[in-house]
Amino acid sequence: MGTKMMNAPIILLKEGSESHQGKSQVMSNISACQSVSEAVRTTLGPRGMDKLIVDSKGSVTISNDGATILKKLDIIHPSAKTLVDIARSQDDEVGDGTTSVVLLAAELLKQSKSFVEEGVHPQTIIKSFRKGRQLCINKINEISVKLSTDTLKSKRSLLEKCALTSLSSKLVSHQKEFFAKMVVDAVLQLDEHTLPLNMIGIKKIGGGGLEESLLVSGVAFKKTFSYAGFEMQPKAYKKPKIALLNVELELKAEKDNAEIRVDNVEEYQKIVDAEWDILYDKLKKIYESGAKVVLSKLPIGDVATQYFADRDLFCAGRVPEDDLKRTMRSCGGSILTTCYDLSDDNVLGTCDEFEELQIGGERFNVFKGCPNSKTVTIVLRGGAEQFMEETERSLHDAIMIVRRALKNDSIVAGGGAIEMELSKYLREYSRTIAGKEQLLISAMAKAFEIIPRQLCENAGFDATNILNKLRQKHSLNDGLWFGVDIINEDIANNFDACVWEPAVVKTNAIIAATEAACLILSVDETIKGPKSEMQQTAAANAMGM
Repeated sequence: MGTKMMNAPIILLKEGSESHQGKSQVMSNISACQSVSEAVRTTLGPRGMDKLIVDSKGSVTISNDGATILKKLDIIHPSAKTLVDIARSQDDEVGDGTTSVVLLAAELLKQSKSFVEEGVHPQTIIKSFRKGRQLCINKINEISVKLSTDTLKSKRSLLEKCALTSLSSKLVSHQKEFFAKMVVDAVLQLDEHTLPLNMIGIKKIGGGGLEESLLVSGVAFKKTFSYAGFEMQPKAYKKPKIALLNVELELKAEKDNAEIRVDNVEEYQKIVDAEWDILYDKLKKIYESGAKVVLSKLPIGDVATQYFADRDLFCAGRVPEDDLKRTMRSCGGSILTTCYDLSDDNVLGTCDEFEELQIGGERFNVFKGCPNSKTVTIVLRGGAEQFMEETERSLHDAIMIVRRALKNDSIVAGGGAIEMELSKYLREYSRTIAGKEQLLISAMAKAFEIIPRQLCENAGFDATNILNKLRQKHSLNDGLWFGVDIINEDIANNFDACVWEPAVVKTNAIIAATEAACLILSVDETIKGPKSEMQQTAAANAMGM
């Protein structure tokens, strides 16, 4: 008689693993992403609010930069992390538009929610969204305006307007003209081929007003730790030679360095004298090289400081590495690890003017008029530390925008104008096709309206009324650049009002947002591994069990 096989259950995953799949999982992922967008929604635009975030260590951050807020929020939902990544990618690639990209991705998901509920396959939605994305990018390339930047003056005004648009939604918007000019000055002084960001140093000093911030065409860094004799050194030079070293000019205690057995005092004295001779030999070589300013990454001790003071030289030890490298790029010369090659002319840098200045409560070493002035330093003044940090983030966004506008001089109007035009374009296109794709492209068109709608809501305007006006204006084909007018609670031609953004900001935002939405829609199962015993114990302790 044949034995009947029992259907034993197949155990695939480790005990304690969680698995969620199907339509409900897609819906759950969409809801999580909408919650993330709620966190940054109110920061969009000139009237956007700021967020105050306190981390586990108690440090406070005040910001309205989407990428910064999402980075500080410790988001653990796997799908919602995708939005954090696209905000970061937008920040790294373009610098601005981080809130817009999160809002757009969340709105695309929101529009697709009803289709998923009705049983439309996510891959159908993804295919339509990707088609819509390509249509949008083609449209932006077609309508973006390439401004002639032959003359420096016209180039400057274009860059300043882009910087103004970026700064108008930041904490420092009341000083935006002052900072826009400073940012453009800074970027135009960089190497025009690479425009390296690390060649713009930003130093923050508490106290004073924002308008006391200044731009140094060259390098400025805080006075480092100094020894006796420092006060006797000159604090200003005209056309000095600058020695950049990675050498320690300090006496070491013999007992710490080596174990030497000596049987009389004369032998010990010889060892001590030898070290003094080595140090004095180094100092003599530096003095004979003709250098007037000596900077070293390593400490310069009190013997060396006094030696330089007696011979009218200025020295600073323990200079941070990035400041030393920026000085080398700016003033020329090389960073040496020995003092015996200083006779060669190429190893010493120079500048027109060196001075140690008092800025606020700090002393600063300032190098001006450098021969290869491909580096600048922005010295920020202001009240609270959090305020100055947010100012630095705002300037970073503006600097990135100006860099992008220099490389791609095609621009579009901001303030929701380009989004309304793309919305109208997609809506018209959807009427020319049949099937589900028509509905999905139309839904994508609706999603683009989130940007002007949110701008209105953040400013306290009647969003429905203004959006109706914008839809009408764009549908008449004479309102290409019409967007939200924040000042007069109306609509206006934002191109004429000089609310400009580089086209690359918008194309990058649309690509990133669509890809994120498609990625989240394509996930239909989440498997979480079991928690380790340590994690379970920690969770139990946290709950007070």
